[in-house]
Amino acid sequence: MEENLQEKLINKKEIGWETIDEETKKKIFEFSQRYMNFLNKAKTEREFVKETIKLARENGYKDIMEYEKLQPGDKIYFINRDKSMYLAIIGTENIENGLHIIGSHIDSPRLDLKPNPLHEDSGFAYLKTHYYGGIKKYQWTTIPLSLHGVIVKTNGEKITVNIGEDENDPIFTITDLLPHLAQDQMEKKLKNGIDGEDLQLLIGSIPVKDNKAKEKVKLNILNILNQKYGIVESDLLSSELEVIPAFKARSLGFDSSMVAAYGQDDKVCAYTSLAAMMTLENVKNTAVCILSDKEEIGSMGNTGMESHMFDFFIAEILNKLGVNRPNLLDRVFCFSKMLSSDVDAGFDPLYASVSDKANAGFLGKGISVNKYTGARGKSGASDANAEYVAWIRNILEKNDICYQIAELGKVDIGGGGTIAYIIANKGADVIDCGVPVLSMHAPYEVTSKFDIYSAYKTYKAFLNE
Repeated sequence: MEENLQEKLINKKEIGWETIDEETKKKIFEFSQRYMNFLNKAKTEREFVKETIKLARENGYKDIMEYEKLQPGDKIYFINRDKSMYLAIIGTENIENGLHIIGSHIDSPRLDLKPNPLHEDSGFAYLKTHYYGGIKKYQWTTIPLSLHGVIVKTNGEKITVNIGEDENDPIFTITDLLPHLAQDQMEKKLKNGIDGEDLQLLIGSIPVKDNKAKEKVKLNILNILNQKYGIVESDLLSSELEVIPAFKARSLGFDSSMVAAYGQDDKVCAYTSLAAMMTLENVKNTAVCILSDKEEIGSMGNTGMESHMFDFFIAEILNKLGVNRPNLLDRVFCFSKMLSSDVDAGFDPLYASVSDKANAGFLGKGISVNKYTGARGKSGASDANAEYVAWIRNILEKNDICYQIAELGKVDIGGGGTIAYIIANKGADVIDCGVPVLSMHAPYEVTSKFDIYSAYKTYKAFLNE
């Protein structure tokens, strides 16, 4: 009797691996391998957009500007300055009844080069950096680093840079003190152990053979760059160059149950959202996938979600459906439903004190649903309505998807935010729903393959609802 009562009434979080058969496990591993392969080619937002365009066009998507008129079944995308992107499939339902939106971001914490980065000191050439997003500075020293991005000349010529990923490429690094001489450093608080200005990329040490030159190593580096890319030092003023870990995405553990990779916040949710979109042919509600930029620094700028570019995309859809009129855009958003597909802080038993175990997302227990994010007193949270949470739960349960309701850490400890509030402010129902991550914002983050596949199943079920 008591056993039956417990089974009936108590909510329990199951270990996902215990609920599946070997065939499903095989599917999970195959999907995760495709994810890792994609991630290795798409480590920055520009690279992610580039690879997404390829995948989308292979699956019948076209740039919205290629259409004069739209009709149900059309697959479209819109590229925003090569750093963010929106995709959609036109549904059979009247668009006035709202969209089904999945929104993720494709930027990740990193180091950006300063506008005047190159200098020489004591026989070494360095590139100065400015960190992007919330990082622990000490984690970025003494690891292999690569350089990605673009350099744009005044004549408009754009040069793509990707150095450090190929096995034949050199890599770069940021040095740190040896323990023997680090007594003063070791006395500092952890956050102050490395100064931001000391996150300088070591890039060379051979001087040019020119006795008249003052900075011979710097000049040699400039000569190498000129020969390889045809640039001069002033061209770096109009560049976007990112310093990121040179690590490849790899399976983690003797059982290969996890993925270790840079940038899984939030590319793990971006990829699973994208993969779900690629499976759709006919949908009831128009399905939309957001791949946004600048989330890690507040979603500002014309490629971030705070811009009006997403509104422009939806307005273009309304125009090409021939239904647009004053206030229709507002109506569409007010009747829309969204999953903010962003990662959650996974429970780490080594740091258990920062989490409320009963309200934490665990690796291997399925997708993590966050009713609210925010910090401390829910500051900055959109806080999904109970009715919408119930609607989402219904989708998950009828599709037999493992899920857990969670929040990001103990109340007084801290918190975080996503793009959820931005779309919620337009009137849509929104909830955060993503993959739990260990070592979030570190150069190498950890996820569970089971949760990755659960996210894919969730997004697919939501878009098909």
